[in-house]
Amino acid sequence: MPKLSVIVPFYNVQQYAPETLRSLRLNARDDFEFILVDDKSKDETPAILEQAAETLSDVARVKFIRHEENGGLATARNTGLDAATGEYLTFLDGDDWLAPGYFAELVAAIEGLGCDFIRTDHVQATARARSLHRAPVGLRDTVLNPREAILPADRTTSVDYAYAWAGAYHRRLLDKGLLHFTDGLRTAEDRPWIWKLHREAESFAVVGLLGVFYRRGVASSLTQIGDARQLDFIRAFDQVVEDTSRDADADRLLPKAVRTYCAIIAHHLSDEAKWEPAVAKELRTRSAAAIKRMPQDMLGDVLDTMDLHRSARLRRLRRRVTTVKAVA
Repeated sequence: MPKLSVIVPFYNVQQYAPETLRSLRLNARDDFEFILVDDKSKDETPAILEQAAETLSDVARVKFIRHEENGGLATARNTGLDAATGEYLTFLDGDDWLAPGYFAELVAAIEGLGCDFIRTDHVQATARARSLHRAPVGLRDTVLNPREAILPADRTTSVDYAYAWAGAYHRRLLDKGLLHFTDGLRTAEDRPWIWKLHREAESFAVVGLLGVFYRRGVASSLTQIGDARQLDFIRAFDQVVEDTSRDADADRLLPKAVRTYCAIIAHHLSDEAKWEPAVAKELRTRSAAAIKRMPQDMLGDVLDTMDLHRSARLRRLRRRVTTVKAVA
């Protein structure tokens, strides 16, 4: 069994894939497994990966998998999970990169703590600028209860730091069905996933380890494109609310899920300029429907405690639903 399986999806990243692959080589060990998944790229990415798979095989175990159809990041990660055989697992996106030796430190950290999963900080790279982003948990190198790290509802917590690649995960989580993503999600795929981990895993820790460089502002990234695929955040957060509402601690945890959902809706509404006109209209319609689906008493409490700017946007949507219903 490999010590670590690294799942790396790629899609139309010929400009960045060589740097990603070089950083994998600088992290290779003969007991590490690199799973490269091409999600039906339309550029030269598959050829780059095919060549890299041959050269990387000299220093690590490599699997190269090509999708026959584009399925999105969640589906590509699931393909990698199905092929993974490592004792520990982690992720990397095909346009990001790593510091040399990072994976060895990551494995040493999770082995030393003996917990289900660990979370790490990361460096955000926007053009030439670099900024440090820390996992929002104060205690470091200490095993904690992931369920308790969901709260408090009115603060940024561990479930808001939803980057799958910022950490490592013991194989027992995969065996329990906790590491797969919601198939077909095109955006916000990490959100139901991180909530599931925190509700159902038994232990986690945050370690002061830096080594992942997360590239922002990539033109092909969905965060930069205002088309209908970005609306998958509604499907993702519907799942968070639905799954959390069935939890034994729903009364405690659900306000956090509703508050986060509202905050994300307000964020997208404030950024309407980037959306195609038809998609912006669909965003308003689907967001209004999402607000209608939320537990209304809990929604009212959330709106009463949010800042006026965001709560005003959401209240307008809520009134729109009420008005339409009354007219009907």
